[in-house]
Amino acid sequence: MTKFVYDQFAKQYLEELLSPLGSVKISRDVTAEVREIDVLFVPQNQNEIVIKTLGILGKIAATTAIIEPYRNPVSSDNICSCIGKLFDFNAESNRLSNREEKQLVSGDRPRLWILSPTLSKPILDSFGANLELENFGEGVYFLPPAFRTAIVVIHQLPNTPETLWLRLLGKGNVQKGAIAQFNSLPNATPFKDSVLELLSNLFAILEARQDLDSEDRELIMQLSPLYLERIQDANQQGIEQGIERGIQREAVSFVMRLLSRRFGSIAPNIEEQIRSLPVNQLEDLGEAILDFQSETDLTSWLEEVNS
Repeated sequence: MTKFVYDQFAKQYLEELLSPLGSVKISRDVTAEVREIDVLFVPQNQNEIVIKTLGILGKIAATTAIIEPYRNPVSSDNICSCIGKLFDFNAESNRLSNREEKQLVSGDRPRLWILSPTLSKPILDSFGANLELENFGEGVYFLPPAFRTAIVVIHQLPNTPETLWLRLLGKGNVQKGAIAQFNSLPNATPFKDSVLELLSNLFAILEARQDLDSEDRELIMQLSPLYLERIQDANQQGIEQGIERGIQREAVSFVMRLLSRRFGSIAPNIEEQIRSLPVNQLEDLGEAILDFQSETDLTSWLEEVNS
């Protein structure tokens, strides 16, 4: 998969999941060399249901965050570049606060989260990264405090519901397993429908490309059932909606014939109200017409229904 395709998916995915909890800006430029932050998140809403659903990603959303997702394992240079973005952003925030004579509090300063599918121990050791098992468990490494940086090594995350939303951004068998688990979630699970749409869009984009490697083709195989299921659901929904519209049209036609026989022509504004009624109210109106003595009874009935 090309870097651009994956980056777009990852940014849209994180924006979708985090937006109920706060402000999300994707592809946010910072000054200096005008380097682009992938995802800037600022918490605003403490929605406990969403936080619990997202697991570790929900914990990440507890404070202001810069999130940099990678499709391929990050290099030392990648990590340095991300830390540079964090420092540039903080410097920009400091300049802005000084100009506006505002005092920055600790919570305003973001933590950098680098999401990498895999990562070698020598690279982690070279940055002094350590696990924080009590709060985050396996796979989440924190650099020394002054760097305000953590690296999530996705293939080391335990196979639990808490890590599912991050493992969907993994690679190979990790992502394959996460997709299968995600698809088995109850339909009422928050974000399921919107994430399925993003995955379906990713499938459609990948399938149209010619420059795919074996990993991309494997991902297409994993996404194919989700895409087909979504198309079938859309078709079925369209059929059901079509049937409903057909029934509604027949009901409107029947009611208008009854009114025409009873009162002659009906005022256009009254006819418009009738055509907007759902099927159950049209059925009620069809019965009520038998008791109407004048068009005034009809308008009174419509006013009562709409009140």
